[in-house]
Amino acid sequence: MLYRDALMIVIDKPAGLPVHAGPGRGPNLEALFGALTFGLASPPALAHRLDRDTSGCLVLGRQRKGLAKLGRLFQAGLVEKIYWAVVAGAPPEDAGRVEQPLKKIVRKDGWRMIVDPSGQKAATEYRVLGRAAGMTWLELKPRTGRTHQIRVHCAWLGCPVLGDDQYGHAAGVSRPDRLQLHARAIAVPIYPSKPPVSAEAPPPPHMTDALKACGWREQT
Repeated sequence: MLYRDALMIVIDKPAGLPVHAGPGRGPNLEALFGALTFGLASPPALAHRLDRDTSGCLVLGRQRKGLAKLGRLFQAGLVEKIYWAVVAGAPPEDAGRVEQPLKKIVRKDGWRMIVDPSGQKAATEYRVLGRAAGMTWLELKPRTGRTHQIRVHCAWLGCPVLGDDQYGHAAGVSRPDRLQLHARAIAVPIYPSKPPVSAEAPPPPHMTDALKACGWREQT
């Protein structure tokens, strides 16, 4: 756990675990929320989502009041989210903003998100934090909350996230075993008269080698 108060909890979600049970009713994060009541009658609930293979900061609302307040903040785009990714190659500039609308398409073999003019507005800011041979460490700030937004926008830039089987494989990316995408930090302005509640999640073990190669140094 990264943070807890009367209205919200921030946890460090592990990669590879979906937040919902899904049709197969397999292992999922929500099934574990009963251990996070901390004296309340009901467990917390998800205030937003992370993909199954994305690790890092995940916000939960405690009681109805906290969840409703968080829902309004996320919907209004007032929650600052920072992601780290290690991508194949490099973006065209050291920093920039992607504004490409995203649309969901469904096929017999499943669904995916694509860049499409008829899709929903989507914006992601990025900057380069480090480099290594054939890969780049990026900081990304999604300004909208579309499904798979960072992954699709990185692929559109020509630098798909390493380990992304869905959006990186078509580009011929050499893939590590796991997705190199991490919800590094979050800031939630849940109390109007106080600074935003901030939390930061350490990089997961499966990303540390690539991050170190790009210049990241673990704090001791």
